Amino acid sequence: MSSDHAGFRVPALPRYSRIMAKPVPLGTRGEAQITVEPRHTLTNWKSHLPPVYSTPNMIGQMEAAAYNALEPFCEGDEVSVGTAINIVHRAPAVEGQTVTSEAVLETFDGRFYTFKVSSSNGHEVIGYGTVARAIVSKAKFEEKQRQKQPTPQTQGRTQAS
Repeated sequence: MSSDHAGFRVPALPRYSRIMAKPVPLGTRGEAQITVEPRHTLTNWKSHLPPVYSTPNMIGQMEAAAYNALEPFCEGDEVSVGTAINIVHRAPAVEGQTVTSEAVLETFDGRFYTFKVSSSNGHEVIGYGTVARAIVSKAKFEEKQRQKQPTPQTQGRTQAS
């Protein structure tokens, strides 16, 4: 079954019923910190752009903070994977500045967790928003991805919509 979303057909997501062995309390926090280097800047991407911390790097750091918050609650082969982001980047960080990102668990629904995230350059908040993650079995996740890879029999075929 699928639904329409903004004119696009969106396949129905599988329903999971799963209870984690370790509940994650609301307010759980994670942090990630980095010193901005040339490789983290817009200039590294395009030489004519200013040498400031790039939005993709900031988002990755926010994801890392949320990962760090959930990691102590994962057991066995469980890991957390990103499922959604909604980020605003409002101020720069320059080479040599330390950027600290924090994630605070706001809500959860089953195995899906939504974090309020922010990044600061030591002087001001440079970005904020939400990051969502899900806890999955690494082995099951990887097996599902292997099943999606083309085989010699399916290589070159396209699926009909």
